[in-house]
Amino acid sequence: MKFEGTQSYVATDDLKLAVNAAITLERPLLIKGEPGTGKTMLAEQLAESLGAKLITWHIKSTTKAHQGLYEYDAVSRLRDSQLGVDKVHDVANYIKKGKLWEAFESEERAILLIDEIDKADIEFPNDLLQELDKMEFYVYETNQTIKAKQRPIIIITSNNEKELPDAFLRRCFFHYIAFPDRDTMKKIVDVHFPKIESALLSEAMDIFFDVRKVPGLKKKPSTSELVDWLKLLMADQIPEAVLRDRDPTKAIPPLYGALVKNEQDVQLLERLAFMTRRQNR
Repeated sequence: MKFEGTQSYVATDDLKLAVNAAITLERPLLIKGEPGTGKTMLAEQLAESLGAKLITWHIKSTTKAHQGLYEYDAVSRLRDSQLGVDKVHDVANYIKKGKLWEAFESEERAILLIDEIDKADIEFPNDLLQELDKMEFYVYETNQTIKAKQRPIIIITSNNEKELPDAFLRRCFFHYIAFPDRDTMKKIVDVHFPKIESALLSEAMDIFFDVRKVPGLKKKPSTSELVDWLKLLMADQIPEAVLRDRDPTKAIPPLYGALVKNEQDVQLLERLAFMTRRQNR
């Protein structure tokens, strides 16, 4: 198994090297990077590239580690016992398999995506250490040990909202997806819009990277937001001249709602435009 990227996902040499190293070492691949840099999409494209099943576990602030293994529905069993339901005698009927269990019992090697692990409680990663190390866990209610038939390839993403425990980090292969440079970004855009006019793309990229450079911006526009913005520019048939010849005292680009996602950043750009107008008087 070796990842070389796909036609719909532009992977840098460093990222491909990291993916293949994690597969060789049989360690989880921990991916960090700005939102919108393709962390989640990496797992999807890796599964497509290797022809493997993708199992996705989306983490929320309320997610507990045991939910990835299994959950025992004691309430339903109690209710069924009161109603005299036959299945109550088999506790296995009340065990709900989690995403790790699903990945472990897969006959073929699966891709397990643990998405946005930093959203969970700080103890969440440590609670999975043994299971990710030994590729097995014990189900107390049924007295059985679940072992991985095929060791899954595990991709773990983080938006760096909180620090992860050192013990967890030691067990992972780490890669940070740097924000794409202009050349890489052009390749990404070409995947989405192969027929986009080069002049429009050039002007749009200038504005996009200029906005990202604005100091004090609360949320810099990401790759996915550039793709959305370009889609709107093309749909509304906005010529590149509108972008090239726009008034420098107007810091807000056309259809800015695709790029700037909060009122503080809009106000910041408006203040910069106001200062530019005063300086030009």
